[in-house]
Amino acid sequence: MKAGLLAKRPEIGSVTLCLVTTLYLLLVTNRSFWATAYGYFAADRFSFVLFVIGISVAAMAIITAFSAKYITKPFLILFVLSASAGSWFTDQFGVIIDKEMIRNAAVSTGAETGHLITVRFVTHMFLTGILPSLFIVWVRIRHRPFFQKLAHNTGVILACVAVFAAVGFGDYRAFAGIGRAHKDLLDRLNPFVPITSTIRFAVSSGKEAAIVAEPLGTDAHRVNTAGLNKPRVTIIVTGETARADDFSLGGYKKKTNPELEKQNVVYFPNTTSCGTATAVSVPCMYSVYPRTAYTHTKGLATQNLLDVLTHAKVNVTWLDNDTGSYHVTDRVNYTYLPTSADPRFCKDGECLDEILLDKVDNWLANVKGDSVLVLHQLGSHGPAYYARYPDAYRRFVPDCRANDFGSCTPEEITNAYDNTILYTDHVVSTVIDKLKQHASSVAGAVVYVSDHGESLGENGIYLHGTPYIIAPSEQTHVPFLTWIGDDLAKSAGYDMSCMAKHAAEPRSHDNFFHSVLGLMDVATKVYDPKLDVFAACRQVTDKLASAAVN
Repeated sequence: MKAGLLAKRPEIGSVTLCLVTTLYLLLVTNRSFWATAYGYFAADRFSFVLFVIGISVAAMAIITAFSAKYITKPFLILFVLSASAGSWFTDQFGVIIDKEMIRNAAVSTGAETGHLITVRFVTHMFLTGILPSLFIVWVRIRHRPFFQKLAHNTGVILACVAVFAAVGFGDYRAFAGIGRAHKDLLDRLNPFVPITSTIRFAVSSGKEAAIVAEPLGTDAHRVNTAGLNKPRVTIIVTGETARADDFSLGGYKKKTNPELEKQNVVYFPNTTSCGTATAVSVPCMYSVYPRTAYTHTKGLATQNLLDVLTHAKVNVTWLDNDTGSYHVTDRVNYTYLPTSADPRFCKDGECLDEILLDKVDNWLANVKGDSVLVLHQLGSHGPAYYARYPDAYRRFVPDCRANDFGSCTPEEITNAYDNTILYTDHVVSTVIDKLKQHASSVAGAVVYVSDHGESLGENGIYLHGTPYIIAPSEQTHVPFLTWIGDDLAKSAGYDMSCMAKHAAEPRSHDNFFHSVLGLMDVATKVYDPKLDVFAACRQVTDKLASAAVN
């Protein structure tokens, strides 16, 4: 019986199987790619036809290069499975799987990844990935003798290259124009872009493993401009995935900030992020480099804000409820809270952000000198927005109660997301209240800023991580606010009405590094008062700046 089944296995030439696989990949797993390209070539359909021909023969040439005995099937299966997974995320969420997206995936926690493994995802992988792969395994491949195969494959590849060149040079002006206007033209091409991105990430990670951070701001020292007789404390709440569009402090129609609206905060409504994903934005905002100069390698090779504070003898502590600090905390006190599995806050490897609040009173009670506490939120991380807030903050309903956006309406998705913002409002406001309660022992300030924003279906895009050059504003426009205690504001010379007056001016993550140094009265040559958002409204800024130079 078994021999009979084997005898019925169809036999196919290796190049023919490569052709079938190429057609399958282009026709089945590249819906987003073709739809985007079709839109870009809307004014020139003939050029689009040539583009289709060019992409098709290029794909055929690449896949045919793997047509060799013993490697054909493994590589074709790799292509099919990669394309199947890639197409799910590009088609469902509108994401682009570039190197930074691969970096995000590499640092994701098991719980975070689990939210993406839905029934529909598994079904999609089975139908478009596993079944075609089983077909590749099943068929017999007819291979030519080695030298005949080499000649035949080379001929096929050269023919494809010739057609590609003819098409490219024949309509070069149109392709060049579209390419310059739409730099993301090829970014959704499955599986070639995801595989290339993975290779690039692996190569860069190998090189980065040996990097040692160069010292920064070793001249840093505290300047006692405030004349306080108690420790100065700044609590930084590093938000996760909060977009400014949904903050009522900035004019959003829903009351998502009812608690912070009662606090005397200064809200900066026109703030942009350094990146569109945590793995980029967090190390960038804590680095000395502006967004336009920052690279992942530079971030690793240079000490950051926390190191400069440490050089100035400021005590630094980082409490993490997200996916990590991305090497920002390599040289300071760091605690990853989800591993505590505290049943009051945690479930399935993730914790509500109140686990951060639970630690603040004890930390404040033990402050001995000038200190900075960083609270890294899980915040509004999707797609499981409903898991980010307790029932008490399920105020906007109906809310999406699923990981799969396909089972929810746009209104339900937005409501669930807005509930996460409402909960963040409570978390930040409670931090302020705790500082007020300890006002007799510390002079406090709070800085809240999100790492990046989030797309909620605008233009068919969900979540975040879109390459910055083409990212929508929903992913780069982030909330940023500060609260400064009355005693600190008075003694340090802060004019809060001045801050409110200038709050609407453009701000960015570029300001974060220098603004925190200013709040902590840390003088160093790497401090730039022009990038300190508080400097223009402070009476003693000149003293701090001159101390930094001297």
